[in-house]
Amino acid sequence: MSQTILLPERPPGAVALLLNGIFGENPVFRLALSLCPAVAVTTTVANGIMLGVAVLLVQVLSSVTVALVRRGIHPRVRIPAYTIIIAVWVSAIDMTLAGYFPVLYAQVGLYVKLIVAFAIIISRLEVFASRMPLIPTFWDGLGMGLGFLFALVVIGAFRELLGSGAILGHVVTPEKPLLFFALPAGGFFTIGILMAFFNALERWKRGGKAPTAAGGGAHG
Repeated sequence: MSQTILLPERPPGAVALLLNGIFGENPVFRLALSLCPAVAVTTTVANGIMLGVAVLLVQVLSSVTVALVRRGIHPRVRIPAYTIIIAVWVSAIDMTLAGYFPVLYAQVGLYVKLIVAFAIIISRLEVFASRMPLIPTFWDGLGMGLGFLFALVVIGAFRELLGSGAILGHVVTPEKPLLFFALPAGGFFTIGILMAFFNALERWKRGGKAPTAAGGGAHG
């Protein structure tokens, strides 16, 4: 279903786009996109880093590709075209990770393949990359990718610390861990806590005003 999205005639600068992706429209904490894979892989920080880096690379490379060829894509077939572009880059990154990081890939490889269906990737192609020049598109893709990576690292650190008492496999607390946080339900609970924290932080920055709904993303 198409929707009309108004974008500024002059795109924001690099810093603004980076900060928007990491904080303003963070894919997980603000837009609530791709929550299921975020929960599935973030039992450890290492897993979160690997999937986050894969999404970052796919987002940047797909966004840049669409920005370069957007004038040659017919509007009626733009979504299938975006999907093919994403699939090509996912395949390349999937094979690279499998070859160079086989141990970690064995744990998150399935979710790397599923990046093709991540709502955050295709939503930025539709909302930004297909409408903006190459340079702003690069910074937007980098910002959104870093935002997703940031979210996975924070969630993974929270869950690994509370669920197993360790960070990156190194034990940091002798207390008995709360195994609940290592379970899927604990993952959604963690995301809820962190969403509330970031919303409260933005409310504080706005002087007590409720944060505005982040726009520009196609939820799914």
